Amino acid sequence: MSRPVTRKAVRSPLTRERVLRAAVGVADSGGLAALTIRTLAQELGVQPMSVYHHVANKDEILDGAVDLVFGEIELPGCEGDWRAEMTTRAASARRVLRRHPWAIALMESRTTPGPASLRHHDAVLGSLRAGGFPVRLAGHAYAVLDSYVYGFALQEAGLPVEGTDRVGELAGSIMEGFDADQYPHLTELAVEVVMKPGYDFGDEFDFGLDLVLDGLARLRPAGRRRKEN
Repeated sequence: MSRPVTRKAVRSPLTRERVLRAAVGVADSGGLAALTIRTLAQELGVQPMSVYHHVANKDEILDGAVDLVFGEIELPGCEGDWRAEMTTRAASARRVLRRHPWAIALMESRTTPGPASLRHHDAVLGSLRAGGFPVRLAGHAYAVLDSYVYGFALQEAGLPVEGTDRVGELAGSIMEGFDADQYPHLTELAVEVVMKPGYDFGDEFDFGLDLVLDGLARLRPAGRRRKEN
């Protein structure tokens, strides 16, 4: 009779990448507060000291986890239309941050960015430069785009409900608690927009992104395409 295969026998070897991916999983499940060396070791099925063979401390774990998140965002190219590239990149970043809402506050906070983070930043700037934005304006554009994407992702992550039906239900419930005559404009928006069938707050993302891109397009020097200072 063959010996049964045990869990230990099929466990993958502990590596730095496995540690970091487990850290992302713990943060996805319980937020940053849940991510400790102890919970990470439990997730990996090892002793806490084993984790330290691959990462020096909590900061290195956060650096690596953020880098993995950056690596999931689709990179913009330099050959296509700059606006289309920025739209695709923004939509991809929003999807990734919906999967990893804990990462929103960390995306630009790390002082030792990893290769995926650096590659991402360089690709965005390269796409804007190839699209005709001078260096300084490319920096402005990148800052504004990230402020919008991260801000929307943060607001979206904080919503108490998700989906088209529940948003309207929540609005109706809130309205029951106040006098509509005292807050006529809130009532108007709720009744004529939010409580209508099919309303989804997430649809506001495209509207706002178009406003940002329209403004950047007006600032971009006419006819410029190549990387010029």
